[in-house]
Amino acid sequence: MPFIPHTQQDIDEMLAATGNKSLNDLFSEIPAHLQLKQLPNTPSGMNEIEMARYMQMLADKDKYQLCFNGAGAYEHHIPAAVWDIASRGEFMTAYTPYQAEASQGTLQLIYEYQSMICELMASEIANASLYDGATALAEAILMAARSQRKQKQFTVLLPETLNPLYRQVVATIIAQQNVNIIDIPFDKNTGQIDFKALQNVTEKEITALVIPQPNFFGQLEDVDKLTDWAHTKDIIAIAVVNPTAMALLTPPGQWGETGADIICGEGQPLGIPLASGGPYFGFMCCKLAYARQMPGRIVGKTTDMNGKEGYTLTLQAREQHIRRSKATSNICTNQGLAVTAATIYMSLLGYQGLRQVALKSHQNTAKLLAMLAEQLAIKPYFTKNYFHEAVLQLPVCVQTVRQLMAKEGIEAGIDISKDYPQLRNALLVCVTETKTEADLALFVDKLSQAIHQLSLAKKSEKVEGSTC
Repeated sequence: MPFIPHTQQDIDEMLAATGNKSLNDLFSEIPAHLQLKQLPNTPSGMNEIEMARYMQMLADKDKYQLCFNGAGAYEHHIPAAVWDIASRGEFMTAYTPYQAEASQGTLQLIYEYQSMICELMASEIANASLYDGATALAEAILMAARSQRKQKQFTVLLPETLNPLYRQVVATIIAQQNVNIIDIPFDKNTGQIDFKALQNVTEKEITALVIPQPNFFGQLEDVDKLTDWAHTKDIIAIAVVNPTAMALLTPPGQWGETGADIICGEGQPLGIPLASGGPYFGFMCCKLAYARQMPGRIVGKTTDMNGKEGYTLTLQAREQHIRRSKATSNICTNQGLAVTAATIYMSLLGYQGLRQVALKSHQNTAKLLAMLAEQLAIKPYFTKNYFHEAVLQLPVCVQTVRQLMAKEGIEAGIDISKDYPQLRNALLVCVTETKTEADLALFVDKLSQAIHQLSLAKKSEKVEGSTC
Protein backbone atom coordinates (compact mmCIF):
# COMPACT_ATOMS: atom_id res chain seq x y z
CA MET A 1 0.00 0.00 0.00
CA PRO A 2 1.27 3.55 -0.70
CA PHE A 3 1.00 4.81 2.90
CA ILE A 4 0.48 3.59 6.46
CA PRO A 5 -3.20 4.21 7.32
CA HIS A 6 -3.04 3.71 11.09
CA THR A 7 -2.71 6.63 13.48
CA GLN A 8 -0.93 6.28 16.81
CA GLN A 9 -4.34 6.13 18.48
CA ASP A 10 -5.36 3.25 16.19
CA ILE A 11 -2.16 1.40 17.07
CA ASP A 12 -2.61 1.96 20.83
CA GLU A 13 -6.19 0.69 20.73
CA MET A 14 -5.22 -2.45 18.79
CA LEU A 15 -2.34 -3.17 21.18
CA ALA A 16 -4.66 -2.77 24.15
CA ALA A 17 -7.19 -5.15 22.59
CA THR A 18 -4.50 -7.79 22.02
CA GLY A 19 -2.88 -7.35 25.44
CA ASN A 20 0.46 -6.15 24.07
CA LYS A 21 2.45 -3.13 25.20
CA SER A 22 4.33 -2.49 21.97
CA LEU A 23 4.47 -3.57 18.33
CA ASN A 24 7.65 -5.50 19.10
CA ASP A 25 5.66 -7.74 21.45
CA LEU A 26 3.72 -9.00 18.44
CA PHE A 27 6.94 -10.49 17.08
CA SER A 28 8.32 -11.91 20.33
CA GLU A 29 8.27 -15.46 18.94
CA ILE A 30 10.87 -14.50 16.30
CA PRO A 31 14.42 -14.88 17.69
CA ALA A 32 16.11 -11.54 18.25
CA HIS A 33 19.07 -12.36 15.97
CA LEU A 34 16.68 -12.79 13.05
CA GLN A 35 14.98 -9.43 13.50
CA LEU A 36 16.16 -6.35 11.61
CA LYS A 37 15.98 -3.00 13.33
CA GLN A 38 16.00 -1.34 9.93
CA LEU A 39 16.73 -2.29 6.33
CA PRO A 40 20.50 -2.50 5.75
CA ASN A 41 22.03 0.33 3.69
CA THR A 42 18.67 2.13 3.62
CA PRO A 43 18.38 5.63 5.15
CA SER A 44 15.49 6.30 7.52
CA GLY A 45 13.13 9.26 7.72
CA MET A 46 13.07 10.02 3.97
CA ASN A 47 10.23 11.93 2.39
CA GLU A 48 8.51 10.81 -0.80
CA ILE A 49 10.75 12.83 -3.13
CA GLU A 50 13.93 11.60 -1.45
CA MET A 51 12.73 8.01 -1.43
CA ALA A 52 11.80 8.11 -5.13
CA ARG A 53 15.24 9.51 -6.01
CA TYR A 54 16.97 6.92 -3.81
CA MET A 55 15.07 4.06 -5.44
CA GLN A 56 15.90 5.41 -8.90
CA MET A 57 19.58 5.55 -7.92
CA LEU A 58 19.46 1.90 -6.90
CA ALA A 59 17.63 0.97 -10.11
CA ASP A 60 20.29 2.72 -12.19
CA LYS A 61 22.88 0.32 -10.78
CA ASP A 62 21.17 -2.56 -12.54
CA LYS A 63 22.49 -3.38 -15.97
CA TYR A 64 22.07 -6.17 -18.47
CA GLN A 65 24.48 -9.04 -18.02
CA LEU A 66 24.96 -11.83 -20.55
CA CYS A 67 23.83 -14.75 -18.39
CA PHE A 68 25.41 -18.20 -18.34
CA ASN A 69 24.14 -18.99 -14.84
CA GLY A 70 21.82 -21.90 -14.24
CA ALA A 71 21.67 -24.22 -11.21
CA GLY A 72 17.89 -24.37 -11.11
CA ALA A 73 16.88 -20.96 -12.52
CA TYR A 74 17.12 -20.55 -16.28
CA GLU A 75 16.94 -17.73 -18.79
CA HIS A 76 14.63 -18.64 -21.67
CA HIS A 77 12.92 -16.50 -24.28
CA ILE A 78 9.40 -15.59 -23.15
CA PRO A 79 6.99 -14.57 -25.94
CA ALA A 80 5.57 -11.07 -25.37
CA ALA A 81 2.02 -12.42 -25.35
CA VAL A 82 2.66 -14.49 -22.19
CA TRP A 83 2.79 -11.64 -19.72
CA ASP A 84 0.57 -9.34 -21.76
CA ILE A 85 -2.21 -11.87 -21.13
CA ALA A 86 -1.14 -12.90 -17.62
CA SER A 87 -1.09 -9.23 -16.55
CA ARG A 88 -4.76 -8.73 -17.36
CA GLY A 89 -6.78 -7.72 -14.31
CA GLU A 90 -8.83 -10.90 -14.10
CA PHE A 91 -5.60 -12.92 -13.80
CA MET A 92 -3.32 -10.46 -12.00
CA THR A 93 -5.75 -9.71 -9.16
CA ALA A 94 -7.64 -13.01 -8.96
CA TYR A 95 -7.71 -14.82 -5.61
CA THR A 96 -8.02 -18.49 -4.76
CA PRO A 97 -11.07 -19.92 -6.60
CA TYR A 98 -13.04 -20.98 -3.51
CA GLN A 99 -16.38 -20.14 -5.16
CA ALA A 100 -16.57 -22.20 -8.32
CA GLU A 101 -19.57 -20.30 -9.67
CA ALA A 102 -17.54 -17.08 -9.64
CA SER A 103 -14.20 -18.54 -10.74
CA GLN A 104 -14.83 -20.65 -13.83
CA GLY A 105 -12.13 -18.87 -15.87
CA THR A 106 -9.42 -19.42 -13.26
CA LEU A 107 -10.50 -23.00 -12.63
CA GLN A 108 -10.47 -23.82 -16.35
CA LEU A 109 -6.99 -22.33 -16.70
CA ILE A 110 -5.66 -24.44 -13.81
CA TYR A 111 -7.35 -27.51 -15.28
CA GLU A 112 -5.61 -26.85 -18.59
CA TYR A 113 -2.31 -26.38 -16.76
CA GLN A 114 -2.74 -29.70 -14.94
CA SER A 115 -3.53 -31.42 -18.24
CA MET A 116 -0.44 -29.97 -19.94
CA ILE A 117 1.90 -30.90 -17.08
CA CYS A 118 0.50 -34.42 -17.01
CA GLU A 119 1.09 -34.79 -20.74
CA LEU A 120 4.60 -33.34 -20.54
CA MET A 121 5.50 -35.68 -17.67
CA ALA A 122 3.54 -38.69 -19.02
CA SER A 123 1.75 -38.85 -15.68
CA GLU A 124 -1.81 -39.52 -14.59
CA ILE A 125 -2.67 -36.62 -12.29
CA ALA A 126 -1.27 -33.22 -11.29
CA ASN A 127 -2.09 -30.71 -8.58
CA ALA A 128 -2.59 -26.96 -8.97
CA SER A 129 1.06 -26.24 -8.06
CA LEU A 130 3.17 -25.61 -4.94
CA TYR A 131 5.51 -22.87 -3.75
CA ASP A 132 8.63 -23.86 -5.72
CA GLY A 133 10.64 -26.85 -6.83
CA ALA A 134 12.49 -27.34 -3.54
CA THR A 135 9.39 -27.36 -1.35
CA ALA A 136 7.61 -29.52 -3.93
CA LEU A 137 10.33 -32.14 -3.43
CA ALA A 138 9.98 -31.94 0.36
CA GLU A 139 6.22 -32.39 -0.03
CA ALA A 140 6.80 -35.34 -2.37
CA ILE A 141 8.96 -37.03 0.28
CA LEU A 142 6.31 -36.50 2.96
CA MET A 143 3.72 -37.77 0.48
CA ALA A 144 5.80 -40.92 -0.01
CA ALA A 145 6.05 -41.38 3.76
CA ARG A 146 2.26 -41.18 4.11
CA SER A 147 1.95 -43.81 1.41
CA GLN A 148 4.35 -46.16 3.26
CA ARG A 149 2.54 -46.06 6.60
CA LYS A 150 3.48 -49.61 7.51
CA GLN A 151 7.13 -48.63 7.88
CA LYS A 152 8.33 -47.95 11.41
CA GLN A 153 11.05 -45.54 10.30
CA PHE A 154 10.87 -43.50 7.11
CA THR A 155 14.12 -43.30 5.16
CA VAL A 156 14.75 -41.39 1.95
CA LEU A 157 17.78 -41.82 -0.30
CA LEU A 158 18.95 -38.36 -1.36
CA PRO A 159 21.69 -38.24 -4.02
CA GLU A 160 24.46 -35.66 -3.85
CA THR A 161 23.78 -34.97 -7.54
CA LEU A 162 20.59 -33.20 -6.44
CA ASN A 163 20.63 -29.38 -6.29
CA PRO A 164 22.30 -28.46 -2.94
CA LEU A 165 19.60 -25.85 -2.22
CA TYR A 166 16.93 -28.52 -2.64
CA ARG A 167 18.81 -30.75 -0.22
CA GLN A 168 18.91 -27.94 2.34
CA VAL A 169 15.19 -27.22 2.01
CA VAL A 170 14.34 -30.91 2.30
CA ALA A 171 16.45 -31.24 5.47
CA THR A 172 14.73 -28.21 7.00
CA ILE A 173 11.16 -29.27 6.24
CA ILE A 174 11.34 -32.96 7.08
CA ALA A 175 13.63 -32.59 10.13
CA GLN A 176 10.69 -32.90 12.55
CA GLN A 177 8.74 -35.46 10.51
CA ASN A 178 10.42 -38.73 11.54
CA VAL A 179 12.13 -39.03 8.16
CA ASN A 180 15.77 -40.10 7.98
CA ILE A 181 18.01 -38.95 5.11
CA ILE A 182 20.78 -41.10 3.63
CA ASP A 183 23.08 -39.24 1.24
CA ILE A 184 24.12 -41.14 -1.88
CA PRO A 185 27.52 -40.08 -3.34
CA PHE A 186 28.23 -39.50 -7.02
CA ASP A 187 30.68 -41.14 -9.37
CA LYS A 188 33.66 -38.80 -9.80
CA ASN A 189 34.08 -39.76 -13.45
CA THR A 190 30.51 -39.58 -14.70
CA GLY A 191 28.88 -37.08 -12.32
CA GLN A 192 25.99 -39.53 -11.89
CA ILE A 193 24.59 -41.31 -8.86
CA ASP A 194 27.06 -43.96 -7.68
CA PHE A 195 24.95 -47.08 -8.29
CA LYS A 196 27.29 -49.32 -6.31
CA ALA A 197 26.94 -47.06 -3.27
CA LEU A 198 23.18 -47.17 -3.76
CA GLN A 199 23.19 -50.96 -3.76
CA ASN A 200 25.30 -51.00 -0.59
CA VAL A 201 22.69 -49.17 1.50
CA THR A 202 21.95 -51.50 4.40
CA GLU A 203 18.67 -50.01 5.65
CA LYS A 204 15.94 -52.65 5.71
CA GLU A 205 13.07 -50.25 5.10
CA ILE A 206 13.55 -47.49 2.55
CA THR A 207 10.68 -45.14 1.83
CA ALA A 208 11.77 -43.33 -1.33
CA LEU A 209 14.61 -42.73 -3.78
CA VAL A 210 14.97 -39.24 -5.27
CA ILE A 211 16.10 -39.21 -8.91
CA PRO A 212 17.11 -35.85 -10.48
CA GLN A 213 16.98 -35.50 -14.28
CA PRO A 214 19.10 -33.74 -15.41
CA ASN A 215 21.07 -33.63 -12.17
CA PHE A 216 22.74 -30.58 -10.64
CA PHE A 217 25.88 -31.09 -12.73
CA GLY A 218 23.79 -31.09 -15.91
CA GLN A 219 24.40 -34.82 -16.39
CA LEU A 220 21.72 -37.32 -17.38
CA GLU A 221 21.11 -40.04 -14.81
CA ASP A 222 20.40 -43.66 -15.78
CA VAL A 223 16.77 -43.15 -14.79
CA ASP A 224 15.43 -46.47 -16.12
CA LYS A 225 17.94 -48.46 -14.10
CA LEU A 226 17.37 -46.40 -10.94
CA THR A 227 13.58 -46.54 -11.17
CA ASP A 228 13.46 -50.29 -11.71
CA TRP A 229 15.93 -50.82 -8.86
CA ALA A 230 13.69 -48.84 -6.53
CA HIS A 231 10.54 -50.70 -7.52
CA THR A 232 12.14 -54.14 -7.06
CA LYS A 233 12.66 -53.15 -3.40
CA ASP A 234 9.20 -51.58 -2.91
CA ILE A 235 10.76 -48.10 -2.81
CA ILE A 236 8.80 -45.13 -4.14
CA ALA A 237 10.64 -43.43 -7.02
CA ILE A 238 10.47 -39.62 -6.85
CA ALA A 239 11.54 -37.78 -10.00
CA VAL A 240 12.86 -34.21 -9.81
CA VAL A 241 13.01 -32.88 -13.34
CA ASN A 242 13.56 -29.81 -15.49
CA PRO A 243 10.27 -29.40 -17.42
CA THR A 244 12.02 -28.03 -20.52
CA ALA A 245 14.25 -31.08 -20.73
CA MET A 246 11.22 -33.37 -20.62
CA ALA A 247 10.23 -32.21 -24.10
CA LEU A 248 13.43 -33.82 -25.36
CA LEU A 249 14.15 -36.66 -22.91
CA THR A 250 12.07 -39.64 -21.81
CA PRO A 251 9.39 -38.27 -19.42
CA PRO A 252 9.32 -39.63 -15.84
CA GLY A 253 6.03 -41.47 -16.33
CA GLN A 254 7.85 -43.73 -18.80
CA TRP A 255 11.01 -44.44 -16.78
CA GLY A 256 11.77 -48.12 -16.40
CA GLU A 257 9.01 -50.71 -16.52
CA THR A 258 6.29 -48.73 -14.74
CA GLY A 259 7.49 -45.11 -14.49
CA ALA A 260 8.28 -42.82 -11.56
CA ASP A 261 5.64 -42.77 -8.82
CA ILE A 262 5.81 -39.07 -7.90
CA ILE A 263 7.12 -36.31 -10.17
CA CYS A 264 8.02 -32.78 -9.12
CA GLY A 265 10.24 -29.87 -10.04
CA GLU A 266 10.56 -26.14 -10.62
CA GLY A 267 8.21 -24.56 -13.16
CA GLN A 268 10.24 -21.37 -13.64
CA PRO A 269 11.62 -22.36 -17.09
CA LEU A 270 8.05 -22.32 -18.43
CA GLY A 271 7.64 -18.60 -19.03
CA ILE A 272 8.74 -17.14 -15.68
CA PRO A 273 11.54 -14.53 -15.93
CA LEU A 274 14.63 -14.39 -13.75
CA ALA A 275 13.54 -11.81 -11.18
CA SER A 276 15.89 -11.73 -8.17
CA GLY A 277 14.68 -15.05 -6.82
CA GLY A 278 10.99 -15.34 -7.64
CA PRO A 279 8.15 -15.80 -7.62
CA TYR A 280 8.42 -19.34 -8.92
CA PHE A 281 6.11 -22.33 -8.66
CA GLY A 282 6.55 -26.02 -8.02
CA PHE A 283 4.76 -28.63 -10.08
CA MET A 284 3.76 -32.08 -8.88
CA CYS A 285 2.36 -35.13 -10.66
CA CYS A 286 1.84 -38.69 -9.52
CA LYS A 287 0.24 -42.01 -10.31
CA LEU A 288 -3.49 -42.06 -9.66
CA ALA A 289 -2.98 -44.50 -6.78
CA TYR A 290 -1.25 -41.73 -4.78
CA ALA A 291 -3.80 -38.97 -5.51
CA ARG A 292 -5.30 -38.95 -2.00
CA GLN A 293 -1.87 -38.21 -0.52
CA MET A 294 -1.11 -35.34 -2.87
CA PRO A 295 -0.87 -31.95 -1.11
CA GLY A 296 -2.58 -28.80 -2.32
CA ARG A 297 -5.52 -28.59 -4.67
CA ILE A 298 -6.69 -30.49 -7.73
CA VAL A 299 -9.12 -28.93 -10.20
CA GLY A 300 -11.59 -31.28 -11.85
CA LYS A 301 -14.00 -31.12 -14.79
CA THR A 302 -17.69 -31.85 -14.26
CA THR A 303 -21.24 -30.96 -15.37
CA ASP A 304 -23.88 -28.92 -13.54
CA MET A 305 -27.57 -29.72 -13.00
CA ASN A 306 -28.35 -28.64 -16.56
CA GLY A 307 -25.61 -30.77 -18.08
CA LYS A 308 -23.40 -27.77 -18.76
CA GLU A 309 -19.64 -28.32 -18.58
CA GLY A 310 -17.89 -26.72 -15.60
CA TYR A 311 -14.85 -26.84 -13.35
CA THR A 312 -14.46 -27.21 -9.61
CA LEU A 313 -11.93 -27.85 -6.85
CA THR A 314 -12.09 -31.64 -6.70
CA LEU A 315 -9.56 -32.27 -3.93
CA GLN A 316 -8.31 -29.63 -1.52
CA ALA A 317 -6.79 -31.53 1.38
CA ARG A 318 -5.33 -28.51 3.13
CA GLU A 319 -5.60 -27.29 6.69
CA GLN A 320 -8.12 -24.54 5.87
CA HIS A 321 -10.71 -27.05 4.70
CA ILE A 322 -10.38 -30.01 7.06
CA ARG A 323 -9.06 -30.71 10.54
CA ARG A 324 -5.42 -29.70 10.82
CA SER A 325 -4.37 -33.18 11.95
CA LYS A 326 -5.90 -34.67 8.82
CA ALA A 327 -4.43 -32.19 6.33
CA THR A 328 -1.78 -33.48 3.93
CA SER A 329 0.06 -30.17 3.99
CA ASN A 330 -0.15 -26.50 4.82
CA ILE A 331 2.34 -25.56 2.08
CA CYS A 332 -0.10 -25.54 -0.78
CA THR A 333 -0.94 -21.99 -1.87
CA ASN A 334 -1.45 -22.02 -5.62
CA GLN A 335 1.13 -19.80 -7.28
CA GLY A 336 -1.68 -18.64 -9.53
CA LEU A 337 -0.07 -15.88 -11.54
CA ALA A 338 3.08 -17.88 -12.32
CA VAL A 339 0.97 -20.89 -13.26
CA THR A 340 -1.13 -18.65 -15.51
CA ALA A 341 2.00 -17.51 -17.34
CA ALA A 342 3.27 -21.09 -17.63
CA THR A 343 -0.04 -22.25 -19.09
CA ILE A 344 0.01 -19.49 -21.70
CA TYR A 345 3.68 -20.23 -22.46
CA MET A 346 3.03 -23.93 -23.02
CA SER A 347 -0.07 -23.15 -25.09
CA LEU A 348 1.86 -20.80 -27.38
CA LEU A 349 4.86 -23.07 -27.89
CA GLY A 350 3.11 -26.41 -27.98
CA TYR A 351 5.00 -29.68 -27.79
CA GLN A 352 7.12 -28.99 -30.88
CA GLY A 353 8.01 -25.50 -29.66
CA LEU A 354 9.11 -26.83 -26.26
CA ARG A 355 11.15 -29.51 -28.00
CA GLN A 356 12.86 -26.90 -30.19
CA VAL A 357 13.75 -24.83 -27.10
CA ALA A 358 15.24 -27.89 -25.40
CA LEU A 359 17.11 -29.01 -28.53
CA LYS A 360 18.53 -25.56 -29.25
CA SER A 361 19.68 -25.23 -25.64
CA HIS A 362 21.49 -28.57 -25.86
CA GLN A 363 23.05 -27.69 -29.21
CA ASN A 364 24.31 -24.32 -27.91
CA THR A 365 25.86 -26.05 -24.90
CA ALA A 366 27.61 -28.53 -27.18
CA LYS A 367 28.95 -25.66 -29.30
CA LEU A 368 30.33 -23.82 -26.29
CA LEU A 369 32.01 -26.92 -24.89
CA ALA A 370 33.60 -27.62 -28.28
CA MET A 371 34.91 -24.04 -28.53
CA LEU A 372 36.34 -24.16 -25.01
CA ALA A 373 38.09 -27.47 -25.68
CA GLU A 374 39.51 -26.32 -29.00
CA GLN A 375 40.58 -22.79 -28.09
CA LEU A 376 41.39 -23.00 -24.37
CA ALA A 377 41.87 -26.73 -23.76
CA ILE A 378 39.15 -26.54 -21.10
CA LYS A 379 37.05 -29.66 -20.75
CA PRO A 380 34.07 -30.68 -18.61
CA TYR A 381 34.71 -32.46 -15.33
CA PHE A 382 32.42 -35.33 -16.29
CA THR A 383 32.32 -37.56 -19.35
CA LYS A 384 28.68 -38.63 -19.58
CA ASN A 385 25.77 -37.05 -21.46
CA TYR A 386 24.45 -33.62 -20.52
CA PHE A 387 21.43 -31.46 -21.31
CA HIS A 388 22.23 -27.72 -21.20
CA GLU A 389 24.62 -27.44 -18.24
CA ALA A 390 28.15 -28.69 -17.65
CA VAL A 391 30.82 -28.39 -14.95
CA LEU A 392 34.05 -26.89 -16.29
CA GLN A 393 37.43 -27.43 -14.67
CA LEU A 394 39.34 -24.14 -14.80
CA PRO A 395 43.10 -23.80 -14.27
CA VAL A 396 42.63 -20.74 -12.01
CA CYS A 397 40.39 -19.47 -9.20
CA VAL A 398 36.76 -19.68 -10.31
CA GLN A 399 35.52 -17.01 -7.95
CA THR A 400 37.97 -14.47 -9.30
CA VAL A 401 37.18 -15.44 -12.89
CA ARG A 402 33.53 -14.72 -12.19
CA GLN A 403 34.40 -11.32 -10.75
CA LEU A 404 36.54 -10.37 -13.75
CA MET A 405 33.94 -11.49 -16.26
CA ALA A 406 31.14 -9.72 -14.39
CA LYS A 407 33.04 -6.47 -14.96
CA GLU A 408 32.84 -7.28 -18.67
CA GLY A 409 29.06 -7.74 -18.50
CA ILE A 410 29.02 -11.55 -18.34
CA GLU A 411 27.57 -13.78 -15.62
CA ALA A 412 30.00 -16.62 -16.26
CA GLY A 413 28.31 -19.42 -14.32
CA ILE A 414 28.04 -20.75 -10.77
CA ASP A 415 30.98 -21.47 -8.46
CA ILE A 416 30.04 -24.83 -6.90
CA SER A 417 33.21 -25.33 -4.85
CA LYS A 418 31.50 -24.55 -1.54
CA ASP A 419 28.98 -27.35 -1.97
CA TYR A 420 31.45 -29.69 -3.69
CA PRO A 421 34.95 -28.95 -2.32
CA GLN A 422 36.24 -32.13 -3.98
CA LEU A 423 35.67 -30.42 -7.35
CA ARG A 424 38.50 -27.90 -7.40
CA ASN A 425 38.02 -24.72 -9.48
CA ALA A 426 34.67 -26.01 -10.78
CA LEU A 427 32.38 -23.68 -12.75
CA LEU A 428 28.81 -24.76 -13.57
CA VAL A 429 27.90 -23.20 -16.92
CA CYS A 430 24.44 -23.12 -18.51
CA VAL A 431 23.54 -22.29 -22.12
CA THR A 432 19.97 -21.89 -23.37
CA GLU A 433 18.32 -21.10 -26.69
CA THR A 434 18.75 -17.36 -25.99
CA LYS A 435 22.49 -17.43 -26.79
CA THR A 436 23.84 -16.56 -30.24
CA GLU A 437 27.12 -17.52 -31.92
CA ALA A 438 28.44 -14.08 -31.01
CA ASP A 439 27.49 -14.62 -27.34
CA LEU A 440 29.40 -17.90 -27.24
CA ALA A 441 32.44 -16.35 -28.91
CA LEU A 442 32.37 -13.44 -26.45
CA PHE A 443 32.20 -15.84 -23.49
CA VAL A 444 35.24 -17.78 -24.73
CA ASP A 445 37.17 -14.56 -25.44
CA LYS A 446 36.50 -12.99 -22.03
CA LEU A 447 37.19 -16.26 -20.23
CA SER A 448 40.51 -16.50 -22.07
CA GLN A 449 41.41 -12.96 -21.01
CA ALA A 450 40.47 -13.65 -17.38
CA ILE A 451 42.53 -16.85 -17.25
CA HIS A 452 45.51 -15.10 -18.86
CA GLN A 453 45.29 -12.21 -16.40
CA LEU A 454 45.15 -14.56 -13.41
CA SER A 455 47.98 -16.68 -14.73
CA LEU A 456 50.21 -13.61 -14.93
CA ALA A 457 49.14 -12.55 -11.45
CA LYS A 458 50.10 -15.89 -9.92
CA LYS A 459 53.70 -14.71 -9.59
CA SER A 460 52.70 -11.92 -7.23
CA GLU A 461 50.02 -14.15 -5.62
CA LYS A 462 47.67 -11.21 -5.50
CA VAL A 463 44.73 -10.25 -7.68
CA GLU A 464 42.62 -7.15 -7.06
CA GLY A 465 39.18 -8.15 -5.81
CA SER A 466 40.13 -11.80 -5.38
CA THR A 467 38.83 -13.72 -2.36
CA CYS A 468 40.47 -17.07 -3.20
